[in-house]
Amino acid sequence: MQVSYHGHSVVKIQTGNKTILIDPFISGNSLTDLTASEEKPDVILLTHAHNDHVGDTIDLAKTNDAQVVAPVELANYLGSQGLNTIGMNLGGSHEFDFGTVKYTKAFHSSSFTTEEGDVIYGGMPAGLLIKAEGKTVYHAGDTEVFGDMAIIGERNAIDVAFVPIGDFFTMGPEDAAYAVELLKPKTVVPIHYNTFPPIKQDPEKFKALVKNAEVNILQAGGTIDL
Repeated sequence: MQVSYHGHSVVKIQTGNKTILIDPFISGNSLTDLTASEEKPDVILLTHAHNDHVGDTIDLAKTNDAQVVAPVELANYLGSQGLNTIGMNLGGSHEFDFGTVKYTKAFHSSSFTTEEGDVIYGGMPAGLLIKAEGKTVYHAGDTEVFGDMAIIGERNAIDVAFVPIGDFFTMGPEDAAYAVELLKPKTVVPIHYNTFPPIKQDPEKFKALVKNAEVNILQAGGTIDL
């Protein structure tokens, strides 16, 4: 399995013959190395409905006949736009042909704003546990730190965790470092920072605060082989 980071909260997983994109905010993302028209995902996983996470989902899914997995209310909306969706909810897991996806708790908000300015309720925000090829990847989505991260860490041997550090909209470096203590991953990758002025952060500050995991500060396009 290969996992890669592509700016903001965009993560790609290559496992077997499947390409999985998480929160594919590509168009309008000044930090990404991806071009939406060149991506060919088989599956798109969404943590929540904010536009900087749904991103290019509709066009990508229609162009590539990709399956979209999302919190149920967001999945229902995207299904109404003609996408092939599966709606899940917190605590639920499902075994797909590439591996298992489980939706976990996140503390944030979740709505999608259409081009017409309509605000669509997106259900509960979430994190993701993806298990494939004997490895476990955790994507925290947008969240503050919360105590139940300890349960996630105790019950799952996380190989790599993607956690937001941008502050303002999510936890900042200090709280993210404490989240790593609770999650106990082997490796952690900081995400959701420097895309917009309010979330400007130095990831080296986060790295210096983490004591119990390897911190891999990936540039856009950086990869980890598991």
